[in-house]
Amino acid sequence: MMSVEKMDDIDKTIIEILKHDGRATYSDIGKRISLSEGAVRKRIKALVDSSVIRRFTVKVGLTEGAEAIALLSVDPSLPTSDVSQALKKFSNVETVYEITGEYDIAVTISGLNITEVNECLEKIRRLKGVANTNTMIILRSW
Repeated sequence: MMSVEKMDDIDKTIIEILKHDGRATYSDIGKRISLSEGAVRKRIKALVDSSVIRRFTVKVGLTEGAEAIALLSVDPSLPTSDVSQALKKFSNVETVYEITGEYDIAVTISGLNITEVNECLEKIRRLKGVANTNTMIILRSW
């Protein structure tokens, strides 16, 4: 299994290309980094198999949807990791971070509109183990 430490500069370049253009074809990537389509395909497969690349997503622009960051406090009687695992199953939750500081978890949420984001937040608030939330709607991202 490949680890982040064992990635070479070519793997890192492939990841950067995909971060900026998730629709880049193996052929397009190969032309940009002077590798064959097959070599790029093999490298991406290895990155996916080793979980360096965990998923390919579509990010809707804010003009087309809504996003929020929610900070969550977890009830100390439950493991934070249990709450994190439950949050990952929510369809509008993009990313879950276990963090230090005043809050235990930060999540990014996206939806087609503010109503969809708010519905997800309401589900999060009702989740067993979530003691408190602090939500920020994202106005603009760069």
